[in-house]
Amino acid sequence: MTKLSDYFDYKVDAQGASYVEVSIRGLVLLRLPFTNKGTAFSMQERIALGLDGLLPSRVTNLDEQIERLYFSYQQQQNDIAKYQFLRAIQDRSEVIFYALLERHLEEMVPIVYTPTIGMAVQQFSSLYRTARGLTLSVNNIDRAETILKNYHFNDVRMIVVTDASAILGIGDQGMGGLSICIGKLALYTVGGGLCPFQTLPVNLDVGTNREELLDDPHYLGIAEKRLHDQAYFELVDKLVDAVKVTWPKAIIQWEDFTKDVAFDVLSRYRNQVPCFNDDIQGTGAVALAGLLSACRKTGQSLEQQTVVVVGAGAGGIGVASAIKAGMMAAGLTDEQARRQIFVVGSRGLVVEDERLEAYKLPLAHGKAAYQSWGLEDGHIPTLMDVVTQARPSILIGLSGVAGIFSESIIKTMAENHQQPMIFPLSNPNANCEATPEDIIRWTDGRAIVATGSPFSDVVYQGKLYPVGQGNNAFIFPGLGLAAVLGECGRISDAMVLESAYALADYIAENCLEAGLIYPPVKDLKKISVRVATRVLAKALEEGVSHRPELKGTDLESFITEHLWQPKYLPFKYAGED
Repeated sequence: MTKLSDYFDYKVDAQGASYVEVSIRGLVLLRLPFTNKGTAFSMQERIALGLDGLLPSRVTNLDEQIERLYFSYQQQQNDIAKYQFLRAIQDRSEVIFYALLERHLEEMVPIVYTPTIGMAVQQFSSLYRTARGLTLSVNNIDRAETILKNYHFNDVRMIVVTDASAILGIGDQGMGGLSICIGKLALYTVGGGLCPFQTLPVNLDVGTNREELLDDPHYLGIAEKRLHDQAYFELVDKLVDAVKVTWPKAIIQWEDFTKDVAFDVLSRYRNQVPCFNDDIQGTGAVALAGLLSACRKTGQSLEQQTVVVVGAGAGGIGVASAIKAGMMAAGLTDEQARRQIFVVGSRGLVVEDERLEAYKLPLAHGKAAYQSWGLEDGHIPTLMDVVTQARPSILIGLSGVAGIFSESIIKTMAENHQQPMIFPLSNPNANCEATPEDIIRWTDGRAIVATGSPFSDVVYQGKLYPVGQGNNAFIFPGLGLAAVLGECGRISDAMVLESAYALADYIAENCLEAGLIYPPVKDLKKISVRVATRVLAKALEEGVSHRPELKGTDLESFITEHLWQPKYLPFKYAGED
């Protein structure tokens, strides 16, 4: 079967210069985002490739194209308009899109990713313009292997899959989840250097329970209630089986699954295919890295801290689990670490109960943990109870509930500790547990603050307080890049933990002196290379990489040499001398 990727190939000539050989000519070259250079086609290329007369007379270069497009970008009226503008560029030319994004990374990441991506997900059906990625549902899952084999790229290495049941803090979004996968993969390329022609966004359209989508006559997904239980997992099984057959070297990132299935999906497939869940493991790693940085800033260590995590979903349990792993790596036993971590859900402290979900059990507390707190018998401790009685030094929010970190909660934290570490990490900004400005004001400027979405730095009493963003993009591109280049058979817990340590070490070397506990987004590619280098070394040490010949080599150089760059190469028509 002929695929689009069969029509172009990267080659090197006798002098060692790279070029692209194409076997198509004319207008089709301008319609494919993989081959379109627009006005940057040289006059020689235009003549040889049948483009003569199809383009404006002036031949431009990539820098000129970026300048022109950035000017148009700045004219867009709001963030959604900017998002649509960038998506349209991506669908016209992959190289131009990534070159523009790379040039203006800090400005545009919040547009192609959080927080704007949340609005794009919610408006998916009205914003939809052209096909990208794959959608699998009950209507076509029995043809999954054929669908994957028909996909226009032969060598897919990174797949981001969602069922859109728990997008950011906005919940079930049905078909709209495809946008989050597209956004994640954009960061894999611009931040992690993965070739965009080896990536694939996949939405599992298993229905939606959101009434406004079911009632929307323009909704593009299946307007039925969500699949669940056996029928649901039979569908996911068929996807995984098809991936194993079609692209046996591919990595799967599970994205934005509800807590009811996120842990089950990860445990069910992590030994079948190399995969990880970014909400559980990526969020955990980036939070752990931030806490290690905050502890270094205060001259303390992680194992000395008492931690409260608010939110008992995939993100909250993932973060608590990562902190526990970090404490145990620092020398604490499982029981000692558990005693210092309190997870608070919608019904209060997560306590041992026969009805408790299995994934929460390793972090649940028995009555002995709070028996001395003077509470009424049978009373489950509230967030205020835990903050008052356990006297935590760290408060982390992954609840998706705006304002849950009230003034009294924050002031109690500040009464108990000189520099409380307070991380309201819920996305998007509207779901943040407290604003950085309020936290700084309520603690008289003493708190160390980081958020999940970007917030402006805070000026309080004439002093500037930088607000770090605990962005998963500091973890998953490097983690995924290492797994791809190392051709890993699985992604181990040790590899994920190593990604957190790599990020924390980067921050210590490059950011702490400036008062930052998370790096700026402009450092994303350097961070991804650092993370990938450390994670690949760990994979080789554990024997999960299928590239044992890389042992003892300069892994950072190896990774850097394999980063895809958004630049134009000369085109030659197949058979041309």
